[in-house]
Amino acid sequence: MPDQLPEHPDWLWRTPDPKPSYDVVVVGAGGHGLATAYYLARNHGISNVAVLERGWLAGGNMARNTTIIRSNYLCEESAAIYEHALKLWEGLPEELEYDFLFSQRGVLNLAHTLQDVREGTRRVGANRLGGVDAEWLDPDEVRAFCPIVNTSPDVRYPVLGATLQPRAGIAKHDHVAWALARKADEHGVDLIQNCEVTGFVRDGGGRVVGVETTRGRIGAGRVALAAAGHTSTLTDLLGLRLPIQSHPLQALVSELLEPVHPTVVMSNHVHVYVSQAHKGELVMGAGIDSYNGYGQRGSFHQIEHQMAAALELFPIFARAHVLRTWGGIVDVTPDASPIIGLTPVENLYLNCGWGTGGFKATPASGWVYADTIAHGRPHQLAAPFALERFATGALIDEHGAAAVAH
Repeated sequence: MPDQLPEHPDWLWRTPDPKPSYDVVVVGAGGHGLATAYYLARNHGISNVAVLERGWLAGGNMARNTTIIRSNYLCEESAAIYEHALKLWEGLPEELEYDFLFSQRGVLNLAHTLQDVREGTRRVGANRLGGVDAEWLDPDEVRAFCPIVNTSPDVRYPVLGATLQPRAGIAKHDHVAWALARKADEHGVDLIQNCEVTGFVRDGGGRVVGVETTRGRIGAGRVALAAAGHTSTLTDLLGLRLPIQSHPLQALVSELLEPVHPTVVMSNHVHVYVSQAHKGELVMGAGIDSYNGYGQRGSFHQIEHQMAAALELFPIFARAHVLRTWGGIVDVTPDASPIIGLTPVENLYLNCGWGTGGFKATPASGWVYADTIAHGRPHQLAAPFALERFATGALIDEHGAAAVAH
């Protein structure tokens, strides 16, 4: 694999003028949109593709996440698509010829109550049956794997054990986006920044045949939405209501520290997850804000709870300083699972509702979405996540079972 590319490669800022028409227009140049365009070209030979971004490439949720990658979900449908993603992650740096610092350092999900223990051991068993690596650790084994976690029995919520997925880990999110964008660009995909979609063009039969943008009308054989946090505002333009709500999701990073944190630790009960990035900053995430909103900024009350939880688990961080806070915007569905596939509007495709799982699903999301778009029918891994499940009742309820509280 060649040496790492420059931090700000010139091609990243090159924005071509839109063509009059494309075979596929992807709306949203985040991880999922870029992965979709890349796999459309790589897997299906469809390179007459435009990826439209209202701001700058990967400047939305892709720049506002906590970089965790794992596949230890309970439901079979969820575990299958996230495990496909993890297998793709393992080969992606070589395939994309870009070292985006994928580090399989493991993910611990802590248990603090008897119910946590029951849920965790159940999930370990389900994961193993589904071919996903998973282990159960007792408190001594947790301490050995991550010595800085407070496993004292005298704290408010003592650690009773933890699940461990050894193959899980983290990656540098902006480099992932640049790697996918560079390869899509090499395949002839147009990456068009500062191009907001303001409407849709429909023919006499109601089919979508293009989009209206701030850079003019662009024709499209198919339109694929991948605009995390804003999909419902786009479908509202077509009168298509979606069962999703948008919420801010809080996270923050600390100042740079010496390497002290060897893994990723998540606690559903006190609700915080903490890892240490390659440069040294602590990366911490919390829960979603209870209100609906699109604010990409920190929410003080949520951050306050997040910091208190982090210090319960890691007293060693008591004197660390917060460097930066932010809020991502996540789409949340009634069953905490994504929507992938066709819509009642012909030629319009959906990829949304990933909640907190968007980054970790990036390559698999792009893979199955590209296949669905190319063939006009759901990929087998995407089929359970069809929009129709909210009418049929075939929900995939990952509330709590996904090892997070939202």
